[in-house]
Amino acid sequence: MSAARRNLGKPVVFFDTTLRDGEQSPGISLNMAEKLEIAHQLVRLGVDVIEAGFPATSPGDFEAVQAIAREVKGAVICGLARCVESDIHTCWEAIKDAERPRIHTFISTSDIHLQHQIKKSRPEVIAITTELVGLCVSLCPGEVEFSAMDATRSDVDFLAEVLQTAIEAGATTINIPDTVGYTLPSEFSALIDTLYEKAPGLAGVVVSVHCHNDLGLAVANSLAAVERGATQVEVAVNGLGERAGNAAIEEVAMALVTRQDIMQRPVNLNTTEIARTSRMVSNLTGYQVQPNKAVVGKNAFAHESGIHQDGVLKERTTYEIMRARDIGLGESDIVLGKHSGRHALRAHLAELGIHLTGAELDEAFRRFKEVADKKKQVTALDLEALATEEIREREDIYSLTRFYVSAGSEIIPTSQVEVFRGGQPRRGKAFSGGSVESIFRAIDNAVGITGKLLDYRVRSVTSGKDSLGEVRVVVEVDGKTYAGQAVSIDVMEASAKAYIRALNNVAQQREASGARPDRVF
Repeated sequence: MSAARRNLGKPVVFFDTTLRDGEQSPGISLNMAEKLEIAHQLVRLGVDVIEAGFPATSPGDFEAVQAIAREVKGAVICGLARCVESDIHTCWEAIKDAERPRIHTFISTSDIHLQHQIKKSRPEVIAITTELVGLCVSLCPGEVEFSAMDATRSDVDFLAEVLQTAIEAGATTINIPDTVGYTLPSEFSALIDTLYEKAPGLAGVVVSVHCHNDLGLAVANSLAAVERGATQVEVAVNGLGERAGNAAIEEVAMALVTRQDIMQRPVNLNTTEIARTSRMVSNLTGYQVQPNKAVVGKNAFAHESGIHQDGVLKERTTYEIMRARDIGLGESDIVLGKHSGRHALRAHLAELGIHLTGAELDEAFRRFKEVADKKKQVTALDLEALATEEIREREDIYSLTRFYVSAGSEIIPTSQVEVFRGGQPRRGKAFSGGSVESIFRAIDNAVGITGKLLDYRVRSVTSGKDSLGEVRVVVEVDGKTYAGQAVSIDVMEASAKAYIRALNNVAQQREASGARPDRVF
C-alpha cells in the first residue's frame, strides 16, 4: 500500500484544543461555567478528545479541568503537562475522575528550542522522554499522548529517535506539531512519510498532527498529513489559538466531508452542530468570526454577484459545494413572543443544546421577557445570545445593577453606575467627553480598576432596529489585555456590561495564585 493511501478508510480522530490552545489567544479568559458549556457543546458536535486545559498553570485552570473531567461524558478528557514530574502529577489529579482520561505531555526536539528554551542536550531529551512518558503510563495506562514540540524544525533523525523512544515507553498517541506554522504542505507530507519509515513504532499507535496557521497553511498541512496516514488532527473551533491560531475544526471537517472522493477518510462529527458551536465559542470568547471565514463566516453561503445568484437559483451546486443545512444553518424556526411562558423558553433552549434550571432559568426568563416586551419576535439567535449572557455571569465578581447616562450635543456626558460585589454595592460617577467614555470611567471609579480601552465594537445579533446589540471590548490593565462581551437591547447597557466583564477577568486573574508556565505549541 502506498504512503498516500496509508490508513485508508479509518475515521479521523478529532482532538479539540479550543479550551487549551484556543484560550491562549490574547484577551480570552474563560471562567469555569463557560468552559463547561463549551465542553458540553463539543460533545454534541461529536469530537473524540477534548483538551480541557493545562492544569499546572494555575489553580483556576486545575479546577476547570477537574470540573470538565467530572461532569462531561462522551469524549476523552485530556490535560496538558510538560515533561516535568510535578506537571504530570498535577495533570493526573485534575483528569483522573474522567470517564476516559488522557495525559498529554510534551518536550521540545528542535535544536533551536534545545539551545535557547529548555537548555537540554539531545541525550537528556531522550532520557527525559523515557522517564516521564513512563510516569504518565503508570498513572494513565492506555491513554498517553506525547508531543515533540517544534517537530517540523527538528533534525528528522533525532525526531524519529525521540518518537520511537516515547512509543517504547508506552505512549499510545504520537503528536507531530508544526508549532510555529512554518511548514509547507509538501514538506509536511514528506516528513510524515519519513517518520513512518524511521520510527517503525508509529504503525502501531495513533499518529496526530497539530498545525498552526502563521502562514495560513494549518488546514492544508493537517489535510496533507491525513493523506499520508495521520489518524488524529488537533484543531480548534473558529481556528482559535496562539498567534495566528490553529487549524479550524470546521474547515478540516468539511474539507474531509466535501472531498470524500479524494480523502476517503470517514468523519464521525455531527456536522449540523458546527454553526452553533462556532457561535457559542465566538460569543463566550468575544472573538468575532470574520464575515468571509470559510464554512462559518456569515458570507460563506451568501451570493452577491448576479451571475452567482442566477446560477444558485437554477441549480445550487453551480456555486455551492456544501449545503448550509449540513453545518446547521437555516434549520431552526424558533420564534417566541412576549406571551410565551417559562416552559416554552426552557424547551426551546433545550432544542439549542442549552440546559438551564432553577435560578439560572429564572434569570434567563426575566431577560427574555424584557427583550420580548421590546421586540415582536425573539429568534433562536436571540435565545442563544441571552443564554450565553447568563452563562457568562455565573462566576462574575462584579455585576452591574443600574446605570444612568446623561448626554447631548450641548452638555458634557455624565454617568453614574452601581456595581455589586459580594452583595455590597459600589457606586461610581464620571464626567467625560463621550457617553461611552463616561460610563467606562464611572465603572473604573466604582470597581477600583482602571482599564485602557484598546478596542470597542458593536454589532447586531439579528437584523432590524430592535435587534439585540452585542458589544465587545478589549482593555489593557498592567500591560496585559482582557476582553469582555455582552448583549442587550440597549447598546449602552451592553457596553457597560462588556466593560465590567473585562474588569472581572482582571479581578479573577489577580485573585488567582500560581505562576503560569510558558505557553506552548
